[in-house]
Amino acid sequence: MNKTFSTEEIQLIAEEIIKKAPTKTLCFYGEMGAGKTTLIKAIVKQLGCIGDTSSPTFGIVNEYQNTANETLAYHFDFYRLEDEMEALDIGVEDYFYANKWVFIEWPEKISSFLPEDATNIKLEVISPTVRKISF
Repeated sequence: MNKTFSTEEIQLIAEEIIKKAPTKTLCFYGEMGAGKTTLIKAIVKQLGCIGDTSSPTFGIVNEYQNTANETLAYHFDFYRLEDEMEALDIGVEDYFYANKWVFIEWPEKISSFLPEDATNIKLEVISPTVRKISF
């Protein structure tokens, strides 16, 4: 997928990602403010997760459930990681192989541990309300 979208179209983009992503492990690349967290929130909503969704910047990982209290997804934000070994300390590899959706912001911080089949999603800022996505 390679397209430009406005902020009003984000739910449609999220739906398209769910349908077209070849894997459930999605690595989001883009500069600060590119919309990684916003897009992940839209995907989580499309998956039917309940509760608050936010960037797990300080806690590193958030877990999202559905109404039956089943875990559907994990959301990582590695921006504040000092060393990629910190990811091992939280058991990141176990999350990757749990057969759940896994959303990773700043995956370049743990490049040694990413699954080979992870889907790389790149976001570019075109204007304050327009982004380009490719994967």
